[in-house]
Amino acid sequence: MITKLQMTEVLIMNGTQTLGRAIDILFVLAESGSTLTVSEIAEKVGIPDSTAYRFIQTLIKNGFVERKGRGQIGLGLRIFDLARSLSQQIERELLTVARPIMEELSDETGETTVLFIRSGSKAICIEHVTSKRLIRFSIESGRVLPLNSGASGKSLLAFESERVVKEMLKLFGEKQSEESRLQLVQDLEAIREQGYALTLGEVDSDVFAMAAPIFDPQQNIMASLSVAGPVHRLSKEDIPKLIDQVRDAASRISVKLGG
Repeated sequence: MITKLQMTEVLIMNGTQTLGRAIDILFVLAESGSTLTVSEIAEKVGIPDSTAYRFIQTLIKNGFVERKGRGQIGLGLRIFDLARSLSQQIERELLTVARPIMEELSDETGETTVLFIRSGSKAICIEHVTSKRLIRFSIESGRVLPLNSGASGKSLLAFESERVVKEMLKLFGEKQSEESRLQLVQDLEAIREQGYALTLGEVDSDVFAMAAPIFDPQQNIMASLSVAGPVHRLSKEDIPKLIDQVRDAASRISVKLGG
């Protein structure tokens, strides 16, 4: 005979499995980057069409997915509202953790430190600590740079998922030569292997930048931390120490965030 405790455990397990399936459906739709049919969703999640249909009806009722046309299912507006709220929460936490470490790094290097996040095919500056030197690199929060140029953008792109990298390479490939595309691929591979990006005069001819990735608790790329300054002030002898300083600072931020 099943006891009350055993029945409770079964209900909890079933509830957890149901939630897991619903989340799987949301991830499948997010990863597809487009709409899918019920059958396509069922196949990708590994459940019968009838079960997928039942889950989708519940998700539609709660605004997490929507019908986007004849037989097509896509993410709903509510999921984007949740994502936006989560993004804002994460960004606030990131700034709180990163700011004191950025100030330390700026004092150690004597150069400006910058924090960038990815938005689509762009890198956006969300925080900066300006060098106290008279001749220095200056940037304002909100500054937008391309992902395929400069240390900050490339260090974000290099550690993105394979799907995102492919999408960005395809997008950039429409506006650049095959030679430039291949060079970008090589740059991204090198950045992933060495754990940092260094560019000299790539975005601004007078500026160098050294950037390293910051990861979230799931080891997904979250932001990039950069040190930037006048290119004439960076000597070959300084580079190894600067690499260690930037990578260490980025790693400390990741650890504090649980990454």
